[in-house]
Amino acid sequence: MRPIRLLSAFLTVGGWTLASRVLGFARDILIAAFLGAGPVAEAFLVAFSLPNMFRRFFAEGAFNTAFVPMFSKKLERGEGALAFARDAFSGLAGLLIVFTLVAQLAMPGLVLLMAAGFADDARFDLAVDMGRIVFPYILFISLAALLSGVLNATGHFVAAAAAPVLLNIILVAAMLGGRAAGIDIGTALTWGVPLAGIAQMALVWEAARRAGYLVVPHRPRLTPELKRLAVVAFPAALAGGVMQINLLVGRQVASFFDGAVAWLNYADRLYQLPLGVVGIAIGVVLLPDLSRRLGAGDDAGGRDAVNRAAEFALALALPAAVALMIVPGPLVSVLFERGEFSASDAVATAQAVAIYGAGLPAFVLIKVLSPVFFAREDTRTPFRFAVVAMVVNVVVAVGGAWVVGFTAAAWGTTLAAWVNFALLWRSAAQFGDAARMDARLTRALPRILGATLVMGAGLFAFATLAADWFEVGGLRYLALLLLVGGGAVLYGLAAIASGGVSLSGLRGALRR
Repeated sequence: MRPIRLLSAFLTVGGWTLASRVLGFARDILIAAFLGAGPVAEAFLVAFSLPNMFRRFFAEGAFNTAFVPMFSKKLERGEGALAFARDAFSGLAGLLIVFTLVAQLAMPGLVLLMAAGFADDARFDLAVDMGRIVFPYILFISLAALLSGVLNATGHFVAAAAAPVLLNIILVAAMLGGRAAGIDIGTALTWGVPLAGIAQMALVWEAARRAGYLVVPHRPRLTPELKRLAVVAFPAALAGGVMQINLLVGRQVASFFDGAVAWLNYADRLYQLPLGVVGIAIGVVLLPDLSRRLGAGDDAGGRDAVNRAAEFALALALPAAVALMIVPGPLVSVLFERGEFSASDAVATAQAVAIYGAGLPAFVLIKVLSPVFFAREDTRTPFRFAVVAMVVNVVVAVGGAWVVGFTAAAWGTTLAAWVNFALLWRSAAQFGDAARMDARLTRALPRILGATLVMGAGLFAFATLAADWFEVGGLRYLALLLLVGGGAVLYGLAAIASGGVSLSGLRGALRR
């Protein structure tokens, strides 16, 4: 069985996720330029959020949270992992086909659920029509996620990590092609979504076949293993539902402020870049690795995996968070302010970016701690904590909207993430040493914090001294390059000088 080399796997998944996020920037830059924060942009963003909301249940969310540990343990013990994957694939496909058909009929209600502020508005009919076209994406992306779980559990990370790149390539091509052909941009963008889902599923299916796991569907049947899968997945599905309530609350608040749905979406795209590179890479790699170690009785290896994941997460997430909080204005202005996206749009988006940045460390640490529970098939504890976080989010977002406007939605998300992390951290103590900081992480953390503060001071100084550069045509792109590149170099040098990063240790970890 192919072993998982933890750090190299983090970098593989993180590298492809970075490529996807960069292309996602290109996609959103084009949406901002062609559609701005107008009704077509907001209608598409709400419509596209519908399959993405439900994929948290069926794709990267509840189903895969339960499937990956069970599949990994069967793989470790040689207990019919492929047959289990085929049964799960068939059952999930049957469920999603029915669900997609029902959603077509219920689309007006789903749109109102996402954005009640669209009622009696031109955005409502647009969002309903777009939603019916894009919703089948949930079928393809969920099946692709299951196949990705098979690949990740067997130590094959490249195809699964590369699949999201296809979505952004196809959507960018749809907009540029639509522009060239004189086709409505919103229409081209909408039809690109299901096409991308088909492409993503085809890529990972072929990769799984080449890896020796030919997952072909058959008539769904409820086996004892699938019953167990459903029992484990149910609390995770409830937790996913809680997460979606958080998103719904944020969008509902935003829908009552003109342009706010788009502002929050663009801000989300910016903070999702480091979150995706770090958090998703950790979640994808750590869960199957921990599950296999537990199956083999390797508790010491499991503790080391969790600590190295935390070290990797903090070394990248802390400087990213500080950058988002200190210089959100230049980042948003240079990346998005063009065409239909105005300077006032940039200011509003930057406010949300800074707030999301404050929550970034919590978001990625949740990705580190959650697999500690999921690998033990404990999905109930994270669900209970998610409910508490949801209450925090609702109170802050809805109550705060009367005081701070649309940014209350971002504050609710950030504060809820910190509450969720604190509860997971305290509860993880029940597993003994499994989630405790080891000596290496204890030494590295203050050095990472020191290097982050040095970088933050450098970013603030440059952004202040070169403020005029960010307003001048092509010069602003050079200014952004110097800001980001200089910050990265400064952080790296400070980390090496303080001993927070060891080049020889990094080379050794990559070899392992």
